[in-house]
Amino acid sequence: MNLIAIITARGGSKRIPKKNVKEFCGKPIIAYSIEAALQSELFDEVMVSTDSEEIKVIAESYGANVPFMRSEETSNDFAVTADVVEEVIHEYEKRGNVFDWICCIYPTAPFVTAAKLKAAFEMVMKESADSLTPVVSFSYPPQRGLIIRDGRLQYKYPEYELTRSQDLEVMYHDAGQFYFCKTDAFLQYHSLMTNETIPMILQEREVQDIDHYSDWELAEIKYKLMIKKEH
Repeated sequence: MNLIAIITARGGSKRIPKKNVKEFCGKPIIAYSIEAALQSELFDEVMVSTDSEEIKVIAESYGANVPFMRSEETSNDFAVTADVVEEVIHEYEKRGNVFDWICCIYPTAPFVTAAKLKAAFEMVMKESADSLTPVVSFSYPPQRGLIIRDGRLQYKYPEYELTRSQDLEVMYHDAGQFYFCKTDAFLQYHSLMTNETIPMILQEREVQDIDHYSDWELAEIKYKLMIKKEH
């Protein structure tokens, strides 16, 4: 069984310039994803898909492979992760390399560890599923969400206004860290989530979207707490 780790690291971040190589607790944030993949010893190939020479140099210095640069089509603001992953699969096929499983890892995911990757792959194999996605529960029930219309607040789902929180179904969102998926299932659905996706439920303290500088600061605080807890 052949596995590939694909770390998707475009160079054109706008809200946080050079986000994928910005220093995070002492080293470029992409280094955490690369090191987790390598240390897991799960993968036959750990590669970075990028359009940036700077990211390429940094990725290679931490042990990842960058055998080709990302195309213009998958480097623009409209390309989605699935487009990038599919391009990588086909480029490797041209070189005679076929992988049974894909692990797509985001470059700004310092909470990903080798232990989590190994545990996730053990889960997906044990459950005979096509894919696995780490998720975290919403901190507030989305069924009780509010919207603004004509300058006035109202419930999005008024039918839940008087429902007790503990009686509402727990809902989850993508943790935005990594995905395991069978290659043939990915190509069938053009998605890292299939009809046979299982969850890996994470704790809120180890999940943080990083879209703004305030998110970055929160992520560093959470990361330091995670490391302190581990030791």
